[in-house]
Amino acid sequence: MTGYQEILTDPSYSRQIVTLTYPHIGNVGTNDADEESSQVHAQGLVIRDLPLIASNFRNTEDLSSYLKRHNIVAIADIDTRKLTRLLREKGAQNGCIIAGDNPDAALALEKARAFPGLNGMDLAKEVTTAEAYSWTQGSWTLTGGLPEAKKEYELPFHVVAYDFGAKRNILRMLVDRGCRLTIVPAQTSAEDVLKMNPDGIFLSNGPGDPAPCDYAITAIQKFLETDIPVFGICLGHQLLALASGAKTVKMKFGHHGGNHPVKDVEKNVVMITAQNHGFAVDEATLPANLRVTHKSLFDGTLQGIHRIDKPAFSFQGHPEASPGPHDAAPLFDHFIKLIEQYRKTAK
Repeated sequence: MTGYQEILTDPSYSRQIVTLTYPHIGNVGTNDADEESSQVHAQGLVIRDLPLIASNFRNTEDLSSYLKRHNIVAIADIDTRKLTRLLREKGAQNGCIIAGDNPDAALALEKARAFPGLNGMDLAKEVTTAEAYSWTQGSWTLTGGLPEAKKEYELPFHVVAYDFGAKRNILRMLVDRGCRLTIVPAQTSAEDVLKMNPDGIFLSNGPGDPAPCDYAITAIQKFLETDIPVFGICLGHQLLALASGAKTVKMKFGHHGGNHPVKDVEKNVVMITAQNHGFAVDEATLPANLRVTHKSLFDGTLQGIHRIDKPAFSFQGHPEASPGPHDAAPLFDHFIKLIEQYRKTAK
């Protein structure tokens, strides 16, 4: 019912058509505070029913108008339960949505078949920021809206965050914990980042296949030669694994949604998490320098790793949620503890 705007503006959905299973999408409209980036990244939207009225005190624009303004094609009156069963049985499929007075089914089929798929596709370079920038805004509240940017003296930790398709709520949760962020483009060299004298390095989520991102893997390997804490989420998790010597694989059934149970194998605790990924780290290829920290209880795939020789760790799901549960939010606190330890010993 809610969370669709966050999904549409999540850069991780670049080059993908999103199907939502809840029957009514658009009930609460849209607003600026719920955007996870500056634009809609999903290529299309498939829903069962579009409500005629958007009813919420935060609503500033109905979903249909919002999609038109962003030039995003969508389709309603689809049997999404039937479509979901098909995707569940056959895995992710190519698709095409064509709008207009005279839709050409043959052309749509041709375009769908022509899409090469995400395997081998480096999309981080397409969605990343063009220029480095600072971020000091914390989380918004339901009654107070978006807060003002925090002052530098309120943020004791300097974290450089790689933008492979970063969601804003990740940045906000880091700021909430005292981090002053410098967001850098995906292809920023390790040398340039180290000149910024960071207390920690964050590797963001993002779309596409991690394997072609050799520029990021090379940079991470250089960071791992230092003792600067490194934290990766989603694509950043996969890149840390690749930089450590593991391999990734394309999943037939990717993980999407906000109800995925993940087990913390070290604490023997189960968390309900938000997920959005079509690739996974192959546990069978983990080198000796990595230990497993989290596993999916849906299919047993790897969800978390931690270097045993460096203060570096990562998580496949989305602890920032937006949308979704916040069970995994303590992972941000672990990153802060590593930063505090690093500052005591290195500075």
